[in-house]
Amino acid sequence: MYELAILARGGVLLTVWAVAAGWSPGRLAGRLRRDGWQRICRGAWAAPGKEVDWRVRATALQLLRPELVCSHGTAARLHRVERLGATERPDLLEFTTPAPGRSLRGEGIRVRTTTFLTAGDRSTRRGLRTTTPARTVGDLIRAAGSREEAVVVADSALARRAVEGVRREALVRYEELTAELAAPRRGAARARSWIRLAEAASGSPAETVARLRMGDAGLFPDSQPTLRTAWGPPLRPDFLFRAEGLAVEVEGYAFHGTRRAHERDVARFNALQSCPEIRRVLRFTAGEVFHHPDRMTATIRAALTLA
Repeated sequence: MYELAILARGGVLLTVWAVAAGWSPGRLAGRLRRDGWQRICRGAWAAPGKEVDWRVRATALQLLRPELVCSHGTAARLHRVERLGATERPDLLEFTTPAPGRSLRGEGIRVRTTTFLTAGDRSTRRGLRTTTPARTVGDLIRAAGSREEAVVVADSALARRAVEGVRREALVRYEELTAELAAPRRGAARARSWIRLAEAASGSPAETVARLRMGDAGLFPDSQPTLRTAWGPPLRPDFLFRAEGLAVEVEGYAFHGTRRAHERDVARFNALQSCPEIRRVLRFTAGEVFHHPDRMTATIRAALTLA
C-alpha cells in the first residue's frame, strides 16, 4: 500500500484513491484520524496541518465531481472581481454544471445547472476550473439584485486594480461584456440597461456607488481625470466638477493605519490642492457613500452652489 501523503494531490486525498491503492475502508478511516487528516467533505480529506480554506474545499469538490465549474461568486474570487456584499457569505462555494448529475449536498454549496455553458465559457484559474471573466461578470450582472451590485462588478472587471493586495490588469473589454449579455437569457434585458452605466475609470466599489448616487441627484462629474500638480507626478482625483474646480475624493474600506500610509494620504491631499484646476476638495468615507448618499450629494450640491 502507498503512504497516504503520496496519494494526495496538492494536500487533498480522495478516499477512492486510497481504496484503489489497497487500503481497506475500515483501516483507512482509523489511519486518517490518527494521523490528523482533516475531513473536507464526504470522500475527501486535507493533509495534516493544511489550512482548509475555500480554495481547498473547491479543489476537493472538483476532484470528486469533474463536471463542476466554479462560477458566480466563487469565480469572481478566482478572477479577483470585486462585489458588493461579498463578505456576507465568504465560505459559500458556487458552481455551474452543464448537465444534471448526482445531487451535491453540503453547507455552503450552491450548484446551478444550465445548458448554456460551452467550452468557450470555461477557463482555469489558480488551479480550478472556472467560468471565464466575461462569463463570470455576465452571470453576476444577470443575477444581481440591484443596479449597484451589477455596475460594481462591471466596473471592477473593466478596470486595472489592486484587489486583495494583488495588482491585476483589466479582465474584460466593454465589447466582450455587451456580447456576453446579448444572449436572450433570464435577466439579460435588465443587465443590458445596467452595463451602459459602467465606467472603466472607476477605482473602487465605493467610487462606483458614489458615481451612481451623484447621477441620481443630477450631478455628473468627470471620473479619474488626470491633473498636473505644482510639483511631482500628475494626480487623478476620483471625481472632478471641472467648471467649479471642485474635486471629490472617496475613501475606500482600507484604513490608513500606518504612519507611512498616513503620510502618503496627507501628501496626496496637499498635492491635489496645488493643481491649478482645483479650488476645493471634498472627501467622503465609503460608509457615507453606502449609508448616507443623500447627505453626500447635498454636501456636493452646496459646494457647487458656492463655487
